[in-house]
Amino acid sequence: MIQLRAAVLLVLLAISFSGKAQDFKFGKVSKEELQETYNPSDSSAAATVLYRNKSIRFNYNQSMGFSVSTYVFERIKIYDKEGFDYATVSQSLYKNNNDVESISGLKAYTYILENGKVEKNKMEKSAVFTLELNKYRNQQKFTLPKIKEGCVIEYEYKITSPFYYSIDEIALQYDIPIKKQEISIATPEYFSFKANMKGYLNVNPKYGVKSGKIDFTNKSRNNGGWGVTSTTYSNQSIEYKVNTSEYNMTDVPALKEEPFVNDMNNYRSSINYELQYTRFPQQLQENYATTWESVIKKIYESESFGAQLKSSKYFKDDLETLQIATSSPIELMGAIFSHVQGRMNWNNIYGYYVDKGVKTAYKEQTGNIADINLMLTAMLQEAGLCASPVLVSTRSHGVPLSPTREGFNYVIASVEIDGNLILLDATNKYTRPNLLPTRALNWFGKKIQKDGSIVSVNLFPKNLSEERVQLSVDLKENGSITGKVRHANVDYNAYLFRNKYTNSVEDDYLEKLENKNNGMEISDYTIKNKGSIGKPVLESYSFSLDNQADVVGDKIYFSPLFHLAMKENPFKLEEREYPIDFSFPWREKYTVNITIPEGYEITSLPASANMTMVDKIGGFQYQVLDNGTAVQLRVDVKINQAVISANYYNGLKELFKNIVEKQTEKVVLSKITSNGTTESSGKGR
Repeated sequence: MIQLRAAVLLVLLAISFSGKAQDFKFGKVSKEELQETYNPSDSSAAATVLYRNKSIRFNYNQSMGFSVSTYVFERIKIYDKEGFDYATVSQSLYKNNNDVESISGLKAYTYILENGKVEKNKMEKSAVFTLELNKYRNQQKFTLPKIKEGCVIEYEYKITSPFYYSIDEIALQYDIPIKKQEISIATPEYFSFKANMKGYLNVNPKYGVKSGKIDFTNKSRNNGGWGVTSTTYSNQSIEYKVNTSEYNMTDVPALKEEPFVNDMNNYRSSINYELQYTRFPQQLQENYATTWESVIKKIYESESFGAQLKSSKYFKDDLETLQIATSSPIELMGAIFSHVQGRMNWNNIYGYYVDKGVKTAYKEQTGNIADINLMLTAMLQEAGLCASPVLVSTRSHGVPLSPTREGFNYVIASVEIDGNLILLDATNKYTRPNLLPTRALNWFGKKIQKDGSIVSVNLFPKNLSEERVQLSVDLKENGSITGKVRHANVDYNAYLFRNKYTNSVEDDYLEKLENKNNGMEISDYTIKNKGSIGKPVLESYSFSLDNQADVVGDKIYFSPLFHLAMKENPFKLEEREYPIDFSFPWREKYTVNITIPEGYEITSLPASANMTMVDKIGGFQYQVLDNGTAVQLRVDVKINQAVISANYYNGLKELFKNIVEKQTEKVVLSKITSNGTTESSGKGR
């Protein structure tokens, strides 16, 4: 009986504590929450979302129509200084002409424990400010006050949006753990949304239906004769169904950063509600997305897309000049591309719809992605080339797996010459035909042909972008080295170099290069082809570097790749759920010639290695040769695919493990005695 009472008491206590844990009323932060020093489920977390509530509702105003209200409430525990960043909150707000999203009802507090009592600190209005990001986006930011280790913050606000046809993607997973979250979406029956799930979390939404009501006030004027009129008002209500979805989740793990991912947000568990159609009372159904053909047809027929390809008068004179100067389709394509690339300047706004329109953009020499690349497509078509626009989703935008207009945010040009498809993007100064900006290297695009049909286009490059290093080294007896370097960056490696360093001051660049290479001293620096697009960027310089070999007694130990050796495997996780994305296939080739100090001989060399991954996805060759007074090294690392499935993760991890082990193995030199033998073995060579 006593045991039974104890069991009942434990159950009642559990229910009591459970009920208390579920009570997340704004402004009611407990001592227990403030006393928590780490997350029991993830002790590495710098902060944890204790509770999160997001509620999305549609509202109707007789004069304005439908709008969307999003209510946000979050309570976050900050354990240490690394979590302080979560005390600054950013909210993106969309705008289009006079329609603007806005925030209201913002309240925010910081709670700390002082002498056993909960102290509440209110955020002042001065901590809130709005940034204009571009023509279509504002950002409202606020920072909570008196942040310290162990504090709890909470905030709530409402976002009002006139864009009833669009619901922003709802993240279900953060970079920190979430103990409890409640997400609810309620949409009127007039709007049919499709919920697209993303990520790897197991999500089980609860669906339901409830009722809604719209109240109208009708006004009418009555003529009573003799010039007398009166106004009468009547009220009317319309009831409708509301479709609800609820996502109640506990102990949501943090999204852990992994190397070689195009954008971690693409793998963050989330829901995206895409409008399929609207069907209002006494109106025809309007479809928004059903098939790729219908989606792209709607885009192509827009004044901001297809109509832009028909305008040509604004560039006719320039095109005639280019045509006169060229003698083949490939030359003409290159000349048109170079003309648009050199003339136009991207304003950092994405989109497949034009911003200014191609005519105005051409005149002002600036525009968004669509302004520039639709202009390029129009010029190519007007020149008689088989050119088409290609809709693209950038790497940070994700991969459109189902038919949706929101799946695209970018457009490039394409030309077919002699059966070969060439992809073009004139928005970056360092691209060339078939070398797109890395932001556009994202699986497949949709080419829209003149007859309205669509063709999927693989956007990933097939050629290996090489980095070639030739190193001549004189190894000193004290472990320092001097030498010369010749460094070649080819294709995408050259593209990345130019984007990063072309506008840099040379002294600043060399200082960074010296710091990157462990305090190396560089002299006699030269660079070729820095601005010659299509050619490798060639660097050469002399250098000196200390402490590159270990001198122990009569022996010298060194890695023959010295400062260039890969010392750490980037792939550390036991398992990986996401594809490994290198952006483009690549190859690294090293040729190193090392002159050893006089009076020493080579007594030990690393063994050669040759490793190839299954399906020839990647490989590694390593060879060290003894040339008497010199050591010669050849290293060749290849990754033959831009994106590698997670199924190959273990093989890739093993490849890089071998690379690190081999590149950090030591050559051993031993001092030769006066009688011609090494001191360690007593044997001559």
